[in-house]
Amino acid sequence: MNKEELVKEVSQKAKVSQRSAADVIAATLDTIETALAKGDRVTLVGFGTFEPRQRAARTGRNPQTGAALKIAAKRVPAFTAGKKFKEAVK
Repeated sequence: MNKEELVKEVSQKAKVSQRSAADVIAATLDTIETALAKGDRVTLVGFGTFEPRQRAARTGRNPQTGAALKIAAKRVPAFTAGKKFKEAVK
């Protein structure tokens, strides 16, 4: 399912226009992105938790040459599914 299909499904289930559904989805995603950028966690009970995680520096390999290269530490977004969401996917 892509974003356009998601907007259609949400608009039908919420009985709102596709434009309104698209605006709500965009605002939700933007809010989650902003919170993670600030270092905050976003927990949606039953669905899951979005959080920033620190990835340690490590040594990688160039697949073409086999040469070692250093990969810097960085912060990455992570998602952990909630119990209800996991059970729904089973």
